[in-house]
Amino acid sequence: MNTLFEQLGLASADAQIDQFINTHKLFSDKVKLEDATFWTDAQSEFLREAIRSDSDWSEVVDELNTRLRG
Repeated sequence: MNTLFEQLGLASADAQIDQFINTHKLFSDKVKLEDATFWTDAQSEFLREAIRSDSDWSEVVDELNTRLRG
């Protein structure tokens, strides 16, 4: 998760990740992770490509999605 946050250009320490997740919850199943309003265009595209291509990032992106909906 730390490396994903670095890739997204976000603060990547564990406490900072927890703070981000607590601040940016996804409450609707209708909103896809990559379409959330808090991402920049570049972040959205990175997440969309990671999901679409089933890349090495897919597992950690899925974890982020789960944590943002928790």
